[in-house]
Amino acid sequence: LQKSLSETFGVDKYSRARKEVLTYMFSRPMQMALYFCTGVLDDETLFHHYALNVPFYTHFTSPIRRYADIVVHRLLSASLGTRPPLKMEKEAIQKQADHCNDRKMASKRVQELSGDLFFSIFVRVR
Repeated sequence: LQKSLSETFGVDKYSRARKEVLTYMFSRPMQMALYFCTGVLDDETLFHHYALNVPFYTHFTSPIRRYADIVVHRLLSASLGTRPPLKMEKEAIQKQADHCNDRKMASKRVQELSGDLFFSIFVRVR
């Protein structure tokens, strides 16, 4: 698959863009991760990470990147005792998680539509 894709990308000024769009389209069917507050879920199997096969999983990146990552950093720091607990009820944390999920889904949808547009132009030109 990689070899045939490499041949399809070509060597013109749009080859890198074609590669990114096609690679993205192949990975799109994967299930998107969602933010949630563990305190509002009773079923601990929902904390499982399928690909890594671990029962409990928390993901975050640098806290300068996304608000959700700031919340995760603060919650982890509080659980380790290096900062005071957040003064938020678990329902408020879940509400923030839902908002972050909504924004992430909207962003993903715009990205998909942009890729679809580029791909349709690519197909028409080819």
